[in-house]
Amino acid sequence: MSSHSKARLALVSGGAALLVMLAFAGLRSLALLVVGVAGVCVTAAAGWLVLAHRGPVRWLALGVCAAVPVAVVVWYARAGLLSVVLCAGVLWALAVAAGRAALAESGRHRMPEVRAVPPRRPFLIMNPRSGGGKVGAFGLRERAEALGAEVALLDADHPQDVAELARRAVDRGADLIGVAGGDGTQALAAGVAAERGVPFLVVAAGTRNHFAMDLGLDRKDPRSCLDALTDGVEVRVDLGRIGDRVFVNSASFGTYAEVVQSPAYRDDKIRTILAMLPDLLVRHTGPRLRVRADGASVEDPQAVLVSNNPYVPGDAAGLGRRTRLDSGLLGVLSVQVNNAAQAVGILRKGNARGLTSLRCREVVVESDAAFVPVGVDGESLTLPAPVHCRVEPRALRVLLPRRRPGNRAGVPMDWPEVRRLALGMRRTATPRPHQSD
Repeated sequence: MSSHSKARLALVSGGAALLVMLAFAGLRSLALLVVGVAGVCVTAAAGWLVLAHRGPVRWLALGVCAAVPVAVVVWYARAGLLSVVLCAGVLWALAVAAGRAALAESGRHRMPEVRAVPPRRPFLIMNPRSGGGKVGAFGLRERAEALGAEVALLDADHPQDVAELARRAVDRGADLIGVAGGDGTQALAAGVAAERGVPFLVVAAGTRNHFAMDLGLDRKDPRSCLDALTDGVEVRVDLGRIGDRVFVNSASFGTYAEVVQSPAYRDDKIRTILAMLPDLLVRHTGPRLRVRADGASVEDPQAVLVSNNPYVPGDAAGLGRRTRLDSGLLGVLSVQVNNAAQAVGILRKGNARGLTSLRCREVVVESDAAFVPVGVDGESLTLPAPVHCRVEPRALRVLLPRRRPGNRAGVPMDWPEVRRLALGMRRTATPRPHQSD
């Protein structure tokens, strides 16, 4: 199906969702929306109380979180509108999926790629324990060696310096560095590949594979990533840098970084989070932060996320995805929520009091403490304040398989553009922004 056909399907499905609500609910369709939005707001407020309090308040709020969604569904059912909601919801989901697919295939969100020459001496670093043992489960070592790659297996009992392994491989003549492992390991090797000017290969063998996901790789079949060794294309992507360390995804400050520093976090994540968050959220513990980026300043946020390229904004379906990795910009997201009302308000797009979103080339995170806990691509670090982050545009050459799923889920919905595609209209080119929002 062409991008034009998918765009038409998106418009038809979206229109059908509205027609279903109007035809079968009539004026009650407004009540549907009001009840649904009210349920979301009450649940968000109760969720804040769960995180920020202990004891009876937490348990009462937890009960509200569980009861409100059930009450909304029961109201829909008693009003005879549950089937209308479900039908409209399915049609709307189809509309959004078709619209994203149309936009992704239109080429607007694709990173430029060129046909790659197959590497002659590829070197791959593999972590057998990453992703629950995907290296062994998918036979990645055997597949890579069959394609002519040299493979180094990491041993958890004898820690090795990933960056040094990569440097030594290039010194011996390796013309490609690759990693089958988590994003933290990917970042360490990617920094060396950028430094030495050789292509980098990402094998989606980690647990979450955020970097692979935004590159459009097949996370369900890590073996397909190795097809790039024989039938690949090359793209140039940005790298983030925090001090002297490279990151491919993000660096987080504040509540999350404080929690993952706890020795108890690895053994019992949920219990540790619930135990530590109340004091962190009300500022009884943890350093106070200040964010400075391109003239903008955010005082005393509870959490800050600095990402290598901005994440898709204002779209729950695209949360945690980046449209592309070559914008030459960092994304900065800071959260400042002090009460339940602000927790509700943060759901509104553009609410500056609770959620601040910036785009910039450099950002500085200051603190009233000498050292700041930071989570860098899933790794827990402690860095001296102030912490400087910057972007290195198009610093990394990435080798990708020519055939891959693509990053459709990372494409933000743009209904005017979908309409233009459906009608076969050409889009007027506009320059990509390079300044802070």
